[in-house]
Amino acid sequence: MYDSGTTAFMLVSAMLVLLMTPGLAFFYGGLARRKNVVNTMLMSIVVIGVVGVLWVLVGHSFAYGGDGQSPVFGGFDLIGGANIVKDMLAEAQTAQGGFPSLVNVTYQAAFAMITTAIITGSVAGRMKFGAIVAFSSIWVLLVYAPLAHMVWGGEGSLIGSMIGALDFAGGDVVHISSGLSGLILCLILGKRKGYGLLPHRPHNVPFVLLGAALLWFGWFGFNGGSAFAADGIAALALLNTVAASAAALLSWSLIERVKTGGTTLVGAATGLVAGLVVITPAAGFVEPWAAIVMGLIVSPVCYFAISFLKTKLGYDDALDAFGCHAVGGVTGGILTGLFCVPELSWTEHGGLFYTADPSLLVAQVLGILVTVVFVAVAVLIIGFALKFVFKGTLRVSEAVESEGLDVALHGESAYPAYTGMD
Repeated sequence: MYDSGTTAFMLVSAMLVLLMTPGLAFFYGGLARRKNVVNTMLMSIVVIGVVGVLWVLVGHSFAYGGDGQSPVFGGFDLIGGANIVKDMLAEAQTAQGGFPSLVNVTYQAAFAMITTAIITGSVAGRMKFGAIVAFSSIWVLLVYAPLAHMVWGGEGSLIGSMIGALDFAGGDVVHISSGLSGLILCLILGKRKGYGLLPHRPHNVPFVLLGAALLWFGWFGFNGGSAFAADGIAALALLNTVAASAAALLSWSLIERVKTGGTTLVGAATGLVAGLVVITPAAGFVEPWAAIVMGLIVSPVCYFAISFLKTKLGYDDALDAFGCHAVGGVTGGILTGLFCVPELSWTEHGGLFYTADPSLLVAQVLGILVTVVFVAVAVLIIGFALKFVFKGTLRVSEAVESEGLDVALHGESAYPAYTGMD
């Protein structure tokens, strides 16, 4: 028989992660301009449909099918949910604890949804809706699924086994992959009309906080569920998630106070999310004091990327998917190599702080580099191929961009009674 406690824990964890994508829609929607809020939120919501179908039919097989010996790809044996009910019934007869493998299909689908949705923040306000649907469909199968296999695919996986890098809940798989993909896609698209000349302020700050709160709540399933058991590691992951996000919120607020003389709600919410990002690869590997240190470190790093690096280099990462997720994910992956408790490591190596052995730190950096190269090459190919398919541009026309994507593309306004300036 399955363990009912573990099964219930994983079912709840899956539902919590499913909540994160609507939460991201509110977070991004609040940060967007009034005339683009429907489009911005819909880009996240449509991912639920696209990824939900593709993951069940194909993606889960690409990521977790096969015999576990391939370094970069799962297999074709689970396509279409082949024999999934038959296997469930057979598995139930012989199970000795644990939870049904069916639960993991849903859990991993939720991961794929939120990861793909993060990308849309970089291209808000200017990308054709059909183009983002097409990109999401290809990306989740050809980038996310193989990367998930490389990190979590078993004994023969490239990053998780051969390189020996640790990623508890998705620093490489979720945050670096999505943030870097968003950066490359926004570079292919080009800057928004008036970027750098006109202010692009968040149109609804309460939406930002609502979205951050839903993400924070869902993240407990995201990190805690990655223990795959209702045990002490799950409890540690939850505690570390609270500690890192709290520390990062305080750290971001302090930076704003020093830099601008005041503290903002958007800044506090962004710091909270940055703390969640940085602890993701380390949640089940580090002590709570280290989680606090990681949270204190990540906010100045991400703040620098968003407020200085983006301006200096001139790229238009509209809602800072790269600055928060990719930069925060890299930071978390490296710090895991410093603070991983040796007894909690999935490999024979512990963190540099405990062992004075740089082996894990080197593996972490190498795993990040492989992730960056794989994602960058794949997204460049997908992006330029789609640009050709969409007649030379993935952008809406200047007229549509000026009018706003909500009415022009969707015939819908978030605030139909509003008649003032945008």
